[in-house]
Amino acid sequence: MRQIAALPYRNLGQELDAPVQILLVTSRESKRWVIPKGNFGSNIAPHAAAALEAEEEAGVRGAVCPTPIGSFRYRKRKGSGASLMADVDVFPLAVSQELDDWKERKQRERRWFPLAEAANAVDEPDLRDLIRSFGASEFNKAARRTGVLHAVAQKSKVGPMFAWFQRLLPKTGGFFELFEAHAVALVAAADATGRLVQGGPAIAENAREVFEREHDADQIIREVLKTVRETFLTPFDRSAITALIGSMDDAIDEMQAAASAIQLYEVRDFDQEMKDMAAIIVDCARLVAEAMPLLREVGANGGRLHELTERLVRMEGHADEIHSAGLKKAFQAHRNGDAIQFIVQREIFKHLERIVDAFEDVANVIDGIVIDHS
Repeated sequence: MRQIAALPYRNLGQELDAPVQILLVTSRESKRWVIPKGNFGSNIAPHAAAALEAEEEAGVRGAVCPTPIGSFRYRKRKGSGASLMADVDVFPLAVSQELDDWKERKQRERRWFPLAEAANAVDEPDLRDLIRSFGASEFNKAARRTGVLHAVAQKSKVGPMFAWFQRLLPKTGGFFELFEAHAVALVAAADATGRLVQGGPAIAENAREVFEREHDADQIIREVLKTVRETFLTPFDRSAITALIGSMDDAIDEMQAAASAIQLYEVRDFDQEMKDMAAIIVDCARLVAEAMPLLREVGANGGRLHELTERLVRMEGHADEIHSAGLKKAFQAHRNGDAIQFIVQREIFKHLERIVDAFEDVANVIDGIVIDHS
């Protein structure tokens, strides 16, 4: 039998090595720790069913990525006494809202766990491995100087996003710090985009955050281009450096364009396909953020980098399918009515598609770096 599950997560901070927490719930009968899961029918998409299970079992909402991160297998005992093997597809859900009351509140306990503790708390070996691989903080901590941005910001009078400028070394360029700082802005903008497309009363606030993060990213890319010209020895080919930061910046620029269109046309309601593409964007940004520190040791981390870029490419293909389905639905809804509304929806879909396309470009550049330096 086939089932779906949500993996609710949150990041404790905006640093690239910020701890990741996983929300687990207890099962109704054995009271063991599990992730929200259940069956799904043909009338609902698998990731939407996973989001519904997360709301009913754990009382959380957020952006759920339509592309599963993997699957696990367990044996489920039915009421008839039969014990059947179930394969469960797992969809990451970036939690943005925790409800005070939900459907199964009196039947289950919910608790946030650090990543490693969450993996140890579940019984299924495949699920344990899946949780451990979700946020590879052990790679990041080994590959970057932990806490540099925070420590410098504490001593500096400038903002935390740019305090590290004081620490750049002219001879080496500080490219890795710049990549990682841009990824911080990228993740924050993606999270804001995900919340923006959910609608609600905070649309203006979420749009403003996208604009602010894009402004931060602009300052970073200018510093990268300036440093490329001034640095004699660079960690990668100069064209790879500019292509990498350029494709990352394309993604956040399109996030700003999407937010601008939403404000310009006063869009308040969003199609499910738009929400699905925004959820893919959130997960793409998370993967790019994980990849940046690994570039410090490309040879040692080539395998993990390839896994991340392969997933980015797969999600871009999935986003293309969602984009086509969303456009077709919008056209059919407005073909005999409001043409302006269709044009507005097409504009927003266009920017969302371009964001995901830019993430695929990031993946292709990283793959090229891995090939050249492995």
